[in-house]
Amino acid sequence: MPRAELDVDAALGAVRPICEDVRDRGADALYAAAERFDGIAPPALAVPAEVIADALAALDPSVRAALEESIRRARLVHADQRRATSSTRLSAGGVVQERWVPVDRVGLYVPGGLAVYPSSVVMNVVPAQEATVPSLAVASPPQRDHGGWPHPTILAACALLEVDEVYAMGGAQAVAAFAYGFEDTDGTVCEPVALVTGPGNIYVAAAKRLLKGLIGIDAEAGPTEIAILADATADAEHVAADLISQAEHDPLAAAVLVTDDLALAERVEAVLTDRVAATKHTERVRTALSGPQSAIVLVDDLDVGLDVVNAYAAEHLEIHTADAPALAARVRNAGAIFVGTYSPVSLGDYCAGSNHVLPTGGCACHSSGLSVQSFLRGIHVITYDEAALREVGHHVVTLARAEDLPAHGEAVIARLPELA
Repeated sequence: MPRAELDVDAALGAVRPICEDVRDRGADALYAAAERFDGIAPPALAVPAEVIADALAALDPSVRAALEESIRRARLVHADQRRATSSTRLSAGGVVQERWVPVDRVGLYVPGGLAVYPSSVVMNVVPAQEATVPSLAVASPPQRDHGGWPHPTILAACALLEVDEVYAMGGAQAVAAFAYGFEDTDGTVCEPVALVTGPGNIYVAAAKRLLKGLIGIDAEAGPTEIAILADATADAEHVAADLISQAEHDPLAAAVLVTDDLALAERVEAVLTDRVAATKHTERVRTALSGPQSAIVLVDDLDVGLDVVNAYAAEHLEIHTADAPALAARVRNAGAIFVGTYSPVSLGDYCAGSNHVLPTGGCACHSSGLSVQSFLRGIHVITYDEAALREVGHHVVTLARAEDLPAHGEAVIARLPELA
């Protein structure tokens, strides 16, 4: 299957000294990295409250209304994801519970490269808040056009979500800063986090891989990708528009059409020619569509097409077929599934209520998108009384001896000598 040619292992060599520098020199390393990679050092690493407030005050009213609706819908969906405590009674005095507890502190990364992503603020912050994470911080790269602060639309989205801990830092150095913590030159302290989430470039992904274990991560997100499974009933204009919508993210973005209809494939190709020429980011889109990661795959029938998209395990999968709901129900591997011609991926990027931080590069065959569960840990709570232990204690002793770990059994015998 077509895939972007990425080498996170190679990027590790570049990010390792950056992360080690942040670990050793803290804020000084972060200012130096900002000068080197972003072209400007921020006035301070922590964005002042008045800068965040000013960004919200200056926000275009229509953009504010769109963000508020995105937040409202995301809250509705993510509020329903929270798991309840389960309790299993194995005997009169033996109970095992599973409690879901949020991580203590998270670092949420919002990229700032080829585009501005206030939507990623929403997608990171809302599930963390719905999981009741007690401490969260956002990082986004400093911008030369905005005085070294993150983009004001990013800051305005933080204000709408009542996030007041925001840092002007990007790339691998931001991941390291969250992992190790730091103290700024003005005495401001960023405490280390337990978990870092959010999309980013290959260097962000490499930093996550390098620091995984010291911190938890959501995933090593790569360039965005869309796959579309379509038959003769599909609208070629809709299909082409959706392929372009993801291709404009990045020259490495993947756009794959899987269809059993040659005529549709030819119509889509013709429409793409016109639409690519007319779109704003023509060169970026053309590079993405002509790369090895993008293709039109012809199959004998939709059953084979379903096998293909399950093998591909796309970040975003659209179904444009006569029986789209039935086919969607048979998909096993996808980050998110968009059913029918009126459910484009761009809806999910902004206002569907679903999350757009999704597994890429085929990881959807074993990983899920960001959700409330990403910020929770299941903790088993075991409560047995004497009678309940006596009921099962002899099995514990037997298994301990079978594993040649007699002290395990002796811990039970110390309480129930008759089992010796």
